[in-house]
This record gives sequence, C-alpha cells and structure tokens, in this order.
Amino acid sequence: MSTGPVPTLDPGVSAPAEAVAPLVRGIDVLRVLTDAGGTLSLSELARATGLARSTVDRICATLAHMGCLRLDGRDATLAPPMMAVGNAYLGALRLPALLGPRAERLADELDESVSLAVPDADGIRFIHQATRRRAMSLSFRIGDLLPAERTAPGPLFAGAWDEALWERWRARRAADPEDRAFPAVPPRQEAEKEPFEERVARAGAAGWALDNQLIEPGLVALAVPVRGPEGDVACVVSVVSHTSRHSAASLREAMLGRLRDAVTEMEEALRGPVPDAPAPTGPDATGPDAAWAAEAKQRLGRDFVESLARGLAVLTAFGPGRAELNLTGIAAATGLARATARRALITLEHLGYVASRGRGFRLTPRVLALGFPPLSHLTLAEIATPHMRALSAELHDSVSLTVLDGDDIRYTARVATSRVMSVNISVGTRFPAFATSMGRVLLAGLSPAERAAFLARADLAPLTPRTVTGADRLGALLDDVRHQGHALVDGELEEGLRSVAVPVRDLAGQVVAAVNVATHSSRRELARVTDEVLPVLLATASRIEADLHVAGRFARIPAA
Repeated sequence: MSTGPVPTLDPGVSAPAEAVAPLVRGIDVLRVLTDAGGTLSLSELARATGLARSTVDRICATLAHMGCLRLDGRDATLAPPMMAVGNAYLGALRLPALLGPRAERLADELDESVSLAVPDADGIRFIHQATRRRAMSLSFRIGDLLPAERTAPGPLFAGAWDEALWERWRARRAADPEDRAFPAVPPRQEAEKEPFEERVARAGAAGWALDNQLIEPGLVALAVPVRGPEGDVACVVSVVSHTSRHSAASLREAMLGRLRDAVTEMEEALRGPVPDAPAPTGPDATGPDAAWAAEAKQRLGRDFVESLARGLAVLTAFGPGRAELNLTGIAAATGLARATARRALITLEHLGYVASRGRGFRLTPRVLALGFPPLSHLTLAEIATPHMRALSAELHDSVSLTVLDGDDIRYTARVATSRVMSVNISVGTRFPAFATSMGRVLLAGLSPAERAAFLARADLAPLTPRTVTGADRLGALLDDVRHQGHALVDGELEEGLRSVAVPVRDLAGQVVAAVNVATHSSRRELARVTDEVLPVLLATASRIEADLHVAGRFARIPAA
C-alpha cells in the first residue's frame, strides 16, 4: 500500500500522528467515487486519488466484500449498502424523521419542491428533498453540498459564523472562484451582484432569504430557518421554483406566509417530547463489527483492508437514540478495542466526519458525502438489476421486475437470455395482471377492498385454454398466493410460457413490485421450477429487499 502523506479534506491542516492512513485512503476513494456520480474505472480512481493502483484495488476489494460497491470488470460502482453510513447520520439527527413528512405536505400544498438543509462548514448540505416532477425540476439530491453564498439557506446559516469560519470562506472563494469543488452545482459564471456579507445581514434582519438565480439561470428559492428548542437554527426549509412559474419577488409574496406557518408547525414538533427511538433493524442496523472484520481479514489476507472496515463500523455505530456516543459506547457497539476505536475516531475527526464535545462524539453532515447523493437517486429497477443479472446468469433464464399499473403489470427491469427460443419482452411492456405470475403476486398484495374492486371490474377473458377465469376462482388463487408467498403460472398468458414470481416488499412490508423467472415449458418441468428455481428466486428477492430497505430509509425510491 502507498506510504505517501495522509490526505486531508482541509488543506493546510496536518494529520495527527495517530491517524490511520489506510482508513483515510479508503474514505478518499469513496469521496472521489461519490463526486464522480457513483462509478469510475479502477484506473480513473487511481489517477483521481493519487494512490497506487494496487492500493485502489485492495480498497475496492474490501468495499466490495462489505457490499458497499460492485466490481464489474474494470469499473467500481457504489452499491446501496453504502447508504448505511449516511443513514446513521440522518437517523441520529432526527430532523428528516420529524420534519420530512411536514416538508412533503408543504410541497403538496404549494405544488413546488421543498428542501431541508443543514450547515456544513461554509456550505449547506441537503438532508431531505420533496420534489415535484416537471420537465424543469429540482435535481439536487440528499447529501449534496452547495456553497453557502449561492443558496437561499446560506445567508441564514452564515449569520452564526465566527471569524474563523468567515476566514475559511474567504480563503475558499479566493482559491476556487468558480466553485469547482462543488460537483452538485454548475461552475460560477459571473461575480456576485451583491456581497454575501450584505445578504447575510439582510437575511438576519428579515428572518428569510432569497436565491435569485444564484445557482443557475431560472432557479429561484425562498428559505426560512427552523429553530430548535434552544433558539438555534436546527435547519432551513426552502421552497424552490422556476422563473417560468415565479420570479424571486413573486415567490416571496406568494409563499412566505405559508412557509412561515409550516415552520411554526415544524418548530412545535422539535419542542415536543422526543419519542423513544426503536432499535434499528435490517442491514444498516450496525456496520460490520470487529469479529466480522477480523474473520474477513483472516480469510482474504492482504486484499482486505481491515482498518477501513473498522472505520466504517465506527460511523455506523451511531443512529436513532445514539446521536452522541463516548469512546466506551463506540467500542461496545463495534466490538473494537478502545485503542483501535480511539485511533479511528481521531482519524475521522481530522477528516471532518466526526465532531467531539467533551467526551462525546457526533457524526457531522459531511458523512453524507460518502456515497449518499448518487445512491439516493436510484430507482427500484436500478437497485434490482444487478441481483437479477446474477440470477439470470445462474439459471440461464430470463428474469423480470414489474409493478402494478392499473389492471396490468408493467415491466420496469428485465434481464433476458440469448436463446433461439426466448421470451421476447422489453421494459415498458404491459400484460393483464390476472394471467401472469407477477400480476398475481401484486394483486395478492392489495388490501382486501382493493382486491375486491379489481375482481369486480376486471375483464377476465381467457388468453389461452389454460387461463384461469372467473372472479371466485381467481380470488381463491390470490388467497393461496398471499399465503404461499409466490405464484406459479403455466401457459395462461401464452402457450408454452412457464413462470414463477415472488413479491418485493418495502420497509413498511408493502408489496411494491414482483420479480419472476420465465422459461419455456420444454426446459423445465413444473416440479423443477418449484424445486430448482423458486429457492434462488426467493433469495434474490431477499437481496433486492435488503438493498431497498437501506436505500429507502430516508430517500424516496421510485418504482421505475
């Protein structure tokens, strides 16, 4: 591994002697991957980080073993389990859980995008997005970092800056006048029309701030601070629009009163009793503990960077009900020796991912820079496709993902096999739900009232001599599917087409999609489909659900 100087996210600040160099290098790889949109070749990663290619290979092999990225040929791609780190911060922060639903209601009421942001040094970072879908819509993601002076929330946060932070801001502006260090925004095209200091003073006096096309032409935003019980600014809520709908002035005139009403409700929620935080469950409950990392190191040898796995375990030790932990608590949560946990904390604090107060430690918003922005924009189809590819390669059969669209199923992802005789279906194809295995899984997942309404209205005309028709008979089949957890359909949609499907459930346990394996009846008998295909299909659905649950904990995951 490279033995060069330990990099830092704050140039000019030397690393402590106890900093763990392999952990710093691993985090540098994650940060570069994030800024690049989630995918880079291993050679590009080596060039961007300045690390030896062998070092990059070891780091990526470690992260792949942890499930945090996928290695596909020469490319490394961030994977949903990496979001467990950002989830730890957002869960500990509590603001997305408490205020996110209110932001969603406000976006619905105003028919505009609404954002929640927190300060991150001399920038702002988004922690929640309630986005309206339009031809011209907001493209910022949870975790994106923006320069404070080009945003509406920035002046409201800067009112609390001390002289050291102002000096940092001036130094950054001088060194990076075009904002090249902020991948989420286009480069600055012109100088500010109004000094940032004046905007800060005016925002402090008014209690609100405007962004009049500071990020890019056409984008306007209005922001109001949300204050915590102690009177400090806990976060800032923004309404974002386009000049085709509002000027900056008309946005303030139309929205300020309603935005302030929403902020009052948010502040009341922050003053209320703190509900007991449920113990986290699922794949992002905690990171890999010391025992897991030690076993992986023993099995994989020098290809596994144990100190990187330990550092990520320290980050995921935080969460709901664990916003602040001392060294003893972190060592207990991770299984690490106190000395090992201490060195990891020293390293993470140096890089700005952890902040200390007395003997306690907290995560900082910078944690979201480790994979969260690109991964928070994944669709369910994108989450499922790598797992579907693996299943198709194992079985040599086609694998598909569908959602319910009215009384039909609609294909949202598909991995087809290359055969002389194959099932010719593409993404977007629709079929009547009642005659397909995936449709029956999806229909079985409806509420009793929704299912009864479907059976009452649906056209159940036979598509082949084998098609099951009749509301009573189909209803009994759906009861069986719901009880068994899978559906097997043989020749009902098309003669010779045999398929088995299982549900994909979200965090709330609702069926949001179905995944199936389709084959020709000449390839597998029905008994072989049940014995050979169903178990691996269920395992694939479980892996898709695990990724979906991590990705969907604080981000909205579209079905397509």
